Amino acid sequence: MKITLLGPAYPYRGGISAFNNRLAQELMAEGHQVKLETFILQYPDFLFPGKSQFSEDPAPEGLNIVRTINSVNPLNWLKVGHRIKKEKPDILIVRYWMPFMAPVLGKISRIVKGNNTTKVIAIVDNFIPHEKRMGDKILSKYFTKSVDAFIAMSEAVLNDIRTVDSSKIKRFTPHPIYDIYGQLLDRNTALDKLKLSANNRYILFFGLIRDYKGLDLLLDAMKSKEIQSQNIKLIVAGEFYSNEEKYMAQFRKNKLEDSVIFVSRFIPDQDVNLYFSVADLIVQPYKTATQSGVTQIAYHFNKPMLVTKVGGLPEIVPHNKCGYVVDTSADEISASILDFYDNNKADIFAPYIAKEKEKYEWNKITATIFSIFNALK
Repeated sequence: MKITLLGPAYPYRGGISAFNNRLAQELMAEGHQVKLETFILQYPDFLFPGKSQFSEDPAPEGLNIVRTINSVNPLNWLKVGHRIKKEKPDILIVRYWMPFMAPVLGKISRIVKGNNTTKVIAIVDNFIPHEKRMGDKILSKYFTKSVDAFIAMSEAVLNDIRTVDSSKIKRFTPHPIYDIYGQLLDRNTALDKLKLSANNRYILFFGLIRDYKGLDLLLDAMKSKEIQSQNIKLIVAGEFYSNEEKYMAQFRKNKLEDSVIFVSRFIPDQDVNLYFSVADLIVQPYKTATQSGVTQIAYHFNKPMLVTKVGGLPEIVPHNKCGYVVDTSADEISASILDFYDNNKADIFAPYIAKEKEKYEWNKITATIFSIFNALK
């Protein structure tokens, strides 16, 4: 089949771009012709909270990526939409993750649908944002009217879509494993490369730092004298997209200089396996969530997780099998970290993780795409 994938792709960095690149590879491996249609301008600089929108990693091999879309230029939307309309792909897959993108993605999708050939399927990461703004629901509703069907990667997102659309096809399929970050390394090799002591135990908070991800809860959990007495160190690896000084003030107030290691930068693809190879437990103390790409990196590296009872996270991490599901409470987080080490839970969780990760193979989401396509014909 002829498939166009509309959304972030290389050279843009981040989880959605990585997902789209990997999905294209899977579709091509299954024999389809795939084009990734991505941005020449994704976010204006004044709206982007990080240091750079672009990856420093080498381009993925074998992908047909074209940069054509300007997110804030309606004339560009018309041009791109009419060109894709003439190209008549069998499927236009649109990634939707925030209301800011509703006008550009919705307009292009509306134009493409006008050829009466292309079926438009949206893969929705977030329908109602973690950090809400006025007009979000109106914009998301505009987007829903431009597509034929939806795929959500958590039941929570599926329910959010249902609040504005009751008729179109909606399917749930789990977020696939991120298997693009290399293999698990020998722990001592990874420790040496990161210049970390082998005498400590390490837990990991990984990814872009936003307030909804609950790093403040984890910094309070790390005050525990029991945790500090066991040489348990927290690695915070990711770029701040929120007020960094607020977290640094909490870090100083809690006297965590010997307990927390900040790597305050975007972690390039080739270094991701270093951090997951030294970590015993991946901690995601989110205050709100849909699904999470970090959990799918953890599954790839066979690492247990600690997540909170929000959004779709409990769907992904079976409690006391692949890790812990706790309330958004610093006390519960610290108690679970101690339980993990005191009761040698790594060995107990390992077989469950190996079994659970089988649910998240990439052919599951491609099968859902084609099931929807056949239902729309």
